[in-house]
Amino acid sequence: MTYITSHAHIRNRAIFRQGELFCRDLRGSLDDFLGSAFEALAVNYPKFYKMDASSKLGFLASEMLLKDIPLRAEYKPEQVSVVLSNAHASLDTDIRYFESMKTMASPALFVYTLANIVAGEICIRNGIKGENAFFVWPEFDAIQMHQYVETVMKSEKTQACIAGWVDVMGAQHDVFLYLAEKKERENAPVHSVAQLQKLYQLKEYGTVTG
Repeated sequence: MTYITSHAHIRNRAIFRQGELFCRDLRGSLDDFLGSAFEALAVNYPKFYKMDASSKLGFLASEMLLKDIPLRAEYKPEQVSVVLSNAHASLDTDIRYFESMKTMASPALFVYTLANIVAGEICIRNGIKGENAFFVWPEFDAIQMHQYVETVMKSEKTQACIAGWVDVMGAQHDVFLYLAEKKERENAPVHSVAQLQKLYQLKEYGTVTG
């Protein structure tokens, strides 16, 4: 049996964990919000500032997702997988890189002109060495996501999987990550299509918790 033991959202320049608002900043640009959210997390990870918007969103969501779950302590690196998806691949960064070519092409941006780099950043941060996959779909597909994650979790080696949706295009952003585990934690629902649809479609939630 697989359970959804944690989930996080980033929408409308606000971060939520388990349905509770962690921080919101509507001032300035999306980049400004990402910077203020990183400061609110109070983590020491200078590489964050070099990431593109997609990787920053994925990083922030994964930090919230794992906030109270000692992933490194509970699992070996190869026991954790990552399965992500979005609608725009790396187009947001591709456009920025193309614009930089008009003057001097940016090597820093070029590094992020692949959709799955966000998965790589999450893996590096959390020491994950299990299976990973990235899909480009027109919209979040709970059926496809459920099927693939369940396939991954059937392996005796895989004990946990970070999965979900990390999409950004310009100022528009939509992030939904969840942690699937074979371990049953308190109040964790069973990993199902209906539960994924319900969690993804959550709009506004509770009050600030941090």
